[in-house]
Amino acid sequence: MEISVNNTTLYYEKAGGGAPLILLHGNGESHEIFREAIPLLAEHFTVYAPDTRGHGNSAPAAQLHYTDMADDLAAFIDALGLGQPAVYGFSDGGIAAILLALRYPERVSRIAASGANLRPQGLTRSFLNGIRKEYRETGSPLLKLILEEPDISARDLKTIKIPALVTAGERDIVRRSHTRTIAAALPRSELLIIQGETHDSYVVHSTKLVPALISFFK
Repeated sequence: MEISVNNTTLYYEKAGGGAPLILLHGNGESHEIFREAIPLLAEHFTVYAPDTRGHGNSAPAAQLHYTDMADDLAAFIDALGLGQPAVYGFSDGGIAAILLALRYPERVSRIAASGANLRPQGLTRSFLNGIRKEYRETGSPLLKLILEEPDISARDLKTIKIPALVTAGERDIVRRSHTRTIAAALPRSELLIIQGETHDSYVVHSTKLVPALISFFK
């Protein structure tokens, strides 16, 4: 399905029944990364899985900013009449979920973010060096986004009053200290470090996180 919001067109898929739950993918991905998890989540929620702007089957974008993604999401919620859905985001999707809670606190009931960062420096040096090299070669706006954004402070996070689940892999590209800073700053947070997992191994085409999400969002 497609919907026009905030001067762009987003593609999304819908499944299940019950309270609304929005799933947000990461950089350079699409809703397809949740293909295995959606049927299980759909047993408990009405799942909405959009492709963010410039990704998947949604409209292309010459420039990408996390604030635009959050604004798109707020407009998406309003256009579909979802009220205050729960929102789960992986990586860039986690950043968008946090920004949604910051910019539109009345639009969301609770959030979960996996492998999110508040600023580029929250990522490991080796990962950033690889992204810089690739960006010099390609000029990709997706890589530019990683190198320049977001810019969220711990003080900002303290204003988010809804429940939040913060997760990361034991071997994540987000620094462990940075993930702990995020969880500590959110007033009503839970922190889950997934042992033996990387940044994406427990999320992308995986059902490993599903039980924790069901428990948190129900």
